[in-house]
Amino acid sequence: MAKSASTGKGAASAAAKVLKSKTASKAEKQVAASTLTQKDSTEKTSAKVASSAGKVLTSKSASKDAKSAAASALAQKKK
Repeated sequence: MAKSASTGKGAASAAAKVLKSKTASKAEKQVAASTLTQKDSTEKTSAKVASSAGKVLTSKSASKDAKSAAASALAQKKK
């Protein structure tokens, strides 16, 4: 049986930095909040947040931390 996924320490740290950022977009902050919610939890990423995470990952202006949080959120998407 596969191990249930939860947000790792690195992704949680990146998400916290995004939430504190004054320049992060609404989508970046939404994804970061979802990522932190999943820390030490079995919660899954909703379709709406997964869509935002995809946009963050393809954005040229998104920070490395925002992309890390987005990747973590997508890794935990509902199947």
